[in-house]
Amino acid sequence: MAINYYSPEGLEKLKKELEHMKSVERPRISNQIAEARDKGDLSENAEYDAAKEAQGLLEMKIAKLEDSLSNARLLDSSKVDSSKVMVLSKVVIKNTKNGAQMTYRLVSENEADLKAGKISINSPIGKGLVGKKVGETAEITTPAGLMNFEIMQVSMD
Repeated sequence: MAINYYSPEGLEKLKKELEHMKSVERPRISNQIAEARDKGDLSENAEYDAAKEAQGLLEMKIAKLEDSLSNARLLDSSKVDSSKVMVLSKVVIKNTKNGAQMTYRLVSENEADLKAGKISINSPIGKGLVGKKVGETAEITTPAGLMNFEIMQVSMD
């Protein structure tokens, strides 16, 4: 799997989510399985089947998070080139068509949260902005069609 770069907050969130799944969700599902098993015939026990399915899904999520953590790298924003757009960059862009300005922070897929202004480095806009400098224009194909964004500001704050 590819290496994922995280901010300190994003890495901590990932660790907390994994710990919650292991310490809270896993025992809860084990209890559900035990309760369903105590109700008798397992061949016709829908509760048991549902609990076993939930257990399988949880274990899959745990394995995926563990894999993400094993490939996680913490980025030190003080050592990143802030003259061009990169992962963890905060970038102010202007739509050249309508003049609308937007501010985004480029983050890993797991940290992306549009409401918080964090977009994935792997999103169409994220990919189109990477490597650009202030004053350059990024031509990006989005679901709404071809759009041009002028890079107004790049920072790591």
